[in-house]
Amino acid sequence: MGLLLTASLAVWRWTEGSVSVDRVATPRTETFYWITILSSQTLGTALGDWMADSNGLGFGNGAVVFGTAIILIAAAYYFTRISHVALFWAAVILTRPLGATVGDLLDKPLVQGGFELSRMGASAVLIGAMLLLIVALPQRAGLHPAQQRIN
Repeated sequence: MGLLLTASLAVWRWTEGSVSVDRVATPRTETFYWITILSSQTLGTALGDWMADSNGLGFGNGAVVFGTAIILIAAAYYFTRISHVALFWAAVILTRPLGATVGDLLDKPLVQGGFELSRMGASAVLIGAMLLLIVALPQRAGLHPAQQRIN
């Protein structure tokens, strides 16, 4: 899956000149986008499971590893000149194993290191967290990138 993800990004960049989601405007770029998303989903879930189970970190520690990596990417976005497009894709890819490890942490049995919440309970916790973040981190409307270039 890692090779498919890398290949999809490489061919997309080679064919279109950019892998920026701001430029997804044709059926061909949309195809590249969805291939990349689907391969990142599968890779991310497998990576989250590998870190938690096979690597022995457990669900909580796996979530900490991926959460920390996303925080570092956010810091790089604000404090370095690293390509924002590259950082975007790194963050997108790492949200998948983060989601897998947090989801497993919430609903796996206690003996496996989880909190043993029901699917409904785990969903309620995640919905509550999302609502809290929406309220705590309000967003403001912005211009489409094409409009920003005009102004």
